[in-house]
Amino acid sequence: MKYAFTQADFDVFKIDGLDNRMGELIEQTRPKLENLGEYFENYLTELTGDETIAHVAKHARRTTNPPDDTWVAFSTNPRGYKMMPHFQIGLYQDHAFCMYGIIYESKDKESLAKNWLKNIDKFDKLPRTYQISLDHMKPEKTPLNKLSEEELEAGLIRLRDVKKGEFLVGKVYKPGDKAFESDEAFIKDLEKVMKHLLPFYNVD
Repeated sequence: MKYAFTQADFDVFKIDGLDNRMGELIEQTRPKLENLGEYFENYLTELTGDETIAHVAKHARRTTNPPDDTWVAFSTNPRGYKMMPHFQIGLYQDHAFCMYGIIYESKDKESLAKNWLKNIDKFDKLPRTYQISLDHMKPEKTPLNKLSEEELEAGLIRLRDVKKGEFLVGKVYKPGDKAFESDEAFIKDLEKVMKHLLPFYNVD
């Protein structure tokens, strides 16, 4: 597979030790992230009208603990993505994801949170199986169908008011998901997710 994740990609995160896990991650999974980055750079540039740059996780600062996840993120800044809202495709040991949102490093957090609070009805148009992450460092995510509107609003208020607040929304894929049956199926599904998330990119 050039794009679609297989069980071998999820199993990378079962390998003990930084060097061993990084070696397998670089050989097994990173080429797929680079391929996804190349494809979706062009797709998101066309979809959003803004030149988009892919940033594949390198995990270069790690000296002891092996990474629990890996990803490719997309932003309009060639120097990085953490400082602005961004799309991200990535995976942990038990799931993969395609999400859009903002993390604590960004100076745009408050203004984006205000916009999303003002347009909170946009979440009603998303598939109810899409999930929310309030911390990009942790695998836990909550499906929209298990969140009340008050809980959703509280997450956005936390993004606005708390320095460490984060908020990402998108689709989660379990190992063996039918979207992984072929590269074509995975690409088509990711394109559909990004179209669903586009209204959060184009906030008024």
